[in-house]
Amino acid sequence: MSLKYESQLREPLVYGTKDYHQVTEDICRPIEAKPSKLWYIGFFISVALLLFGVYAIYSEVTYGVGQWNLNKTVGWGWDITNFVWWVGIGHAGTLISAILLLWRQGWRTGVNRAAEAMTIFAVMCAGQFPIWHMGRVWMAFFVMPYPNTRGPLWVNFNSPLLWDVFAISTYFTVSLLFWYSGLLPDFATVRDRAKTKLRKKLYGIAAFGWTGSTKHWQRHESLSLVLAGLSTPLVLSVHTIVSFDFATSVIPGWHTTIFPPYFVAGAIFSGFAMVQTLMLILRKVYSLEDYITLGHIEAMNKVIVLTGSIVGCAYLTELFMGWYSQNKYEGYTFWYSRANLFSPYGWSYWGMMACNVISPQIFWFRKMRRNLFVTFFMSIIVNIGMWFERFVIIVTSLYRDYLPSSWSVYYSPTIWEIGFYAGTFGLFFTCFFLFSKYFPVIAIAEIKSILKTTGESYKDTVTPVEEKPLEEFVHTYAHAH
Repeated sequence: MSLKYESQLREPLVYGTKDYHQVTEDICRPIEAKPSKLWYIGFFISVALLLFGVYAIYSEVTYGVGQWNLNKTVGWGWDITNFVWWVGIGHAGTLISAILLLWRQGWRTGVNRAAEAMTIFAVMCAGQFPIWHMGRVWMAFFVMPYPNTRGPLWVNFNSPLLWDVFAISTYFTVSLLFWYSGLLPDFATVRDRAKTKLRKKLYGIAAFGWTGSTKHWQRHESLSLVLAGLSTPLVLSVHTIVSFDFATSVIPGWHTTIFPPYFVAGAIFSGFAMVQTLMLILRKVYSLEDYITLGHIEAMNKVIVLTGSIVGCAYLTELFMGWYSQNKYEGYTFWYSRANLFSPYGWSYWGMMACNVISPQIFWFRKMRRNLFVTFFMSIIVNIGMWFERFVIIVTSLYRDYLPSSWSVYYSPTIWEIGFYAGTFGLFFTCFFLFSKYFPVIAIAEIKSILKTTGESYKDTVTPVEEKPLEEFVHTYAHAH
């Protein structure tokens, strides 16, 4: 007798006639084959962007933050905009890995590995901005909360900027452990297939002596659940604390209690969009269509349309409160600085509304959710819109102060700010190219764990209950006892 708990109505998560060996072959092929010309082209473009970013940072450290176009009202410009944007992109990985693991959602297995890697690389990019924004970066040890010989000089524990340090460093550490612990069985697989002594040695070190014993699997399962339990509140807390950078101030446009929930929804929104961008490329380049299916893509598009609608509701709530509160400063910020198309930054606000609120509504239609071109195009549009959102929140709240004499001229970034941002893209994609070449981009062990219940060939051949009807089993069991 074989009982099958997977609904026959659900589409398969693994297509084709696959067995365990074929799964290993398909996912290990990119690691064992020589990189293609396209891989080299993409990798060298990423490295070039990274080097440009390094030079932009060198210029800023050498000559000071005056290299950036900041002024006495816009003290935060592109740097903090990009910091919040990158932190948001890193949100989907932990959500897919932790929360969907706890909810036992099978469709996570095709995309969780690359999403976790994306989280780590995005947080690495985000961390650069506050560090270099300090200006005198060699004084960075002053922000560390440790007893010292300089007298009673401590960091301000009431500052949400310090909470950021703790939240994001914790988030990075837990995400890294989650990602790496999941890689151990797959590293052992690659180690055992290695053709050269060097590869066998390096992957053997990376696998930490994994043998696949029952004890190892039990510890692996326990560790995964513990890390998932730790990560789940971090999904909510990290971007909530990032939102407190703004919400705990008294600046009109920032001082609002809706920031924490809508920052979290926006982070998941942009994170899933970036996962879609990367997974569609990986799916095509590495011929992984049988593992990253249209079902995976549709499930992620459902999350995008849900979180996009939450974000849109938050935007409208802000506009309503700007009017209903009758606070003339809030009203000025929301209705003139932002929503007025003819104000200096009106273009960014309406770009944000078009990209984040209007365009994702196309995913209410199943045909659009399963269209690869529409999905890829929309994933890029969403992340452009989320960048606009961070830019709108920061710049339109700052560029007009209470005193007209201190109103800034129109803020626009310098080449060094643009170079710094481009450099973080270089860092992100350099890391991602190396990851896709030397690491399994899909979790081999996890795909195998769901193959017998959600594989296409098994769904077609195995009925929910074989050999005997349920009533006969019940009768036999009752008679035997």
